[in-house]
Amino acid sequence: MYTSFEQTTLDKIIILLKSNQSEFLSGEKLSKSLALSRAAIWKNIKKLKSLGYKIESRPKSGYKLRQITDLLVPWEISDGLQTDIIGRKIYYFGTIDSTQNFALELAKRPHENGSLVIADRQTQGRGRLNRKWVSPKGGIWMSILLRPNFESSYTSLFPMSTSLALAVSIEKTLKIKTELKWPNDVTINGRKVAGILIDASVESNKIDYLIIGVGINFKINPGTISKSIKQKKYDIDTLVNKNQDTRPVELVQQFLLELEKTYNDIMIGNVGTIRKEWMKRSSTIGKNVTITLTTGTLKGKVTGIDKTGALVLSRNGTVQHVLAGDMTYN
Repeated sequence: MYTSFEQTTLDKIIILLKSNQSEFLSGEKLSKSLALSRAAIWKNIKKLKSLGYKIESRPKSGYKLRQITDLLVPWEISDGLQTDIIGRKIYYFGTIDSTQNFALELAKRPHENGSLVIADRQTQGRGRLNRKWVSPKGGIWMSILLRPNFESSYTSLFPMSTSLALAVSIEKTLKIKTELKWPNDVTINGRKVAGILIDASVESNKIDYLIIGVGINFKINPGTISKSIKQKKYDIDTLVNKNQDTRPVELVQQFLLELEKTYNDIMIGNVGTIRKEWMKRSSTIGKNVTITLTTGTLKGKVTGIDKTGALVLSRNGTVQHVLAGDMTYN
């Protein structure tokens, strides 16, 4: 595990290499700057290479950073991050059982707020209703811990606000048009590229903490995931193809910023803007759907989404508001 709040020799070396990218940085200079032996410097350079950094080593000249890693290590996310709260504390794992589980443990520490847990791979990722969430390398798997001073009824706003923040981020960084499928999916041409899971703890009708789990198929093989969860291959897609040279860190940074914007909008009661922008991107509005609930099923035409994030369903002159459920298009 690496964190953003415990500086290591690795990120100290990267800072120095980034600040001297126009020339080679000698091992002697690195050694003196960090008060480490030349052998220790070389050992850390090898570790950085194993993390995906391309560093040229030249006898008598030293080291030169040629390419930055694609891994979402904390110091890369922090470098240029524009948020005030969200993502200012980062926990990174190469492999973890579930970022959501780790964030739930963090929630036991009262001072943790806005903390980001992110991993290259999850072995026990989960989606809504404890369904399996396949999380191979190439995806972006993360959880954000928040402590909003809201009433419990605000919990239902977060699938809407988070999916909107992610859609906007994808549009801004990758220039890809996205759609939003209620309650928590981001799609492209009807194929799912991301999903959202919300875990919340409520005390005395107030939200004690809220954990937003986000899974993004950034650069994955859709067929592998489809096979694992027995879905049709064309139901799932990837944002970036394997031959594209696109770094995920920019998307993560933009998403954290957009999420903080929507979070602040909720805090000041500006839910109308979130709702309006969500509906603009919705693939659900106007569709005839079936919603499966624990108590049965509902059918009808979707006419909108209300200020709580509930789906507005119309059938035979009656209107129903549905806060949660599994939805399929008829």
